[in-house]
Amino acid sequence: MGQLDAKVAIVTGSDSGIGRAIAIQFAQEGATVVVTYAHARDKAEEVRQTIEKSKGKALVIQADVSQYQQAVGIIQQTVEQLGRLDILVNNAGIEHHNAFLDVTEQEFDRVLSVDLKGAFFCAQAAARAMVKSKTAGRIINISSVHEDIAMPNNSPYCCAKGGIRMMTRTICNELAPYGITVNNIAPGAIFTPIDADVEADPKKLEALFAEIPLRRWGQPEEIGKLAVFLASDAAAYVTGSTYVMDGGLSVYAGAL
Repeated sequence: MGQLDAKVAIVTGSDSGIGRAIAIQFAQEGATVVVTYAHARDKAEEVRQTIEKSKGKALVIQADVSQYQQAVGIIQQTVEQLGRLDILVNNAGIEHHNAFLDVTEQEFDRVLSVDLKGAFFCAQAAARAMVKSKTAGRIINISSVHEDIAMPNNSPYCCAKGGIRMMTRTICNELAPYGITVNNIAPGAIFTPIDADVEADPKKLEALFAEIPLRRWGQPEEIGKLAVFLASDAAAYVTGSTYVMDGGLSVYAGAL
């Protein structure tokens, strides 16, 4: 028996990285998983095949969550094809590094539209579906330590993640009467293929690890295990919380 047997879960942006790991672990725990992607269909199909090889169940849906109709469409297609929705993981996100003085309106709009607007309206559509079917569902947002910690040259991303923090804390109050919980996972330095340049540069790697008490990368699978907990019955009394998984990064006092 898996912890998520008979559940239906959507994981946005689950074609790679943290989302991929969450989707695979949800399937291992018995959930039918909806894998969503914006562009990389081949990667999304690889995730589906990986899940099915282990006797899991998965459905692939293409959507740009920054577009309202497409975000809502993920939930509609899921309910139409699978009959229900129990869990939403808002994982889709982008970054665009630039100095604050140089950030363009287009850059700001793109990051906020994917990272905050997309998560907001996916959560709204999911909650509406859960309320309609009287499902005590789970909404899990993949935030970041940067919901709380500044990151120079990444201000739109920090704005979006700060917004996710307060969205979680606000809507959990409104959804609690329906038995729906809303929580954040705030990852620190998690190793995904995008970090290959840091991994290959000893100086960059040492500078990074000097800021992390556990002196290593986190792994996507570790985030996946935390997501399984928050999606499971074991976390039924947890709502409005941010679970920081960062190897101690956010509480490190440096040379003090």
